[in-house]
Amino acid sequence: MNKTTLCGLLALGLTVTANSYAANPSLDSCIEAVQKQKPGTLLKLEKLQIKKHAFYELEIKDAQGVEWEFICDASSGKITETESEVSSADNEAFKKSLKTTEAEATAIALKAHPGKIQEVEYEIESNGDASYEFDIIDDKGGETKVEVNAANGKIIEVSSEEWEIGEEADEKR
Repeated sequence: MNKTTLCGLLALGLTVTANSYAANPSLDSCIEAVQKQKPGTLLKLEKLQIKKHAFYELEIKDAQGVEWEFICDASSGKITETESEVSSADNEAFKKSLKTTEAEATAIALKAHPGKIQEVEYEIESNGDASYEFDIIDDKGGETKVEVNAANGKIIEVSSEEWEIGEEADEKR
């Protein structure tokens, strides 16, 4: 999907959401909070379930070209987590505390949630920790995101995707 089409779909999706404020006021609050914290172009919007609670994940690209992910509570509209993305595990900020290889982290994620890796992202948490985020498709077609700490190999977070609008231009498969 080209960038113009992606922007059009996102604009359409967000316009529909904005016009149905009564049905989704927290999404509007999430979008406003993200834009205040880090203005940029919205690349992707997902609705996730984390420990049986609904969240939105908003992914934006800022003016410097850095991609950011924000997790926002779907009931309150409050941002609960902010991460920046780097292009690879070779990034200096990512390597700073790296002790778990991507192959080891992949094995950990797949042992906990069997399936096929659709995408890998390399993230820097707000506290500076590095993590791998794996999008895993199970045998029924469901998507689970598994985040593995790059320093200690522990699973940080698991979420299931309900829906997604948009996609990243440079998905890593």
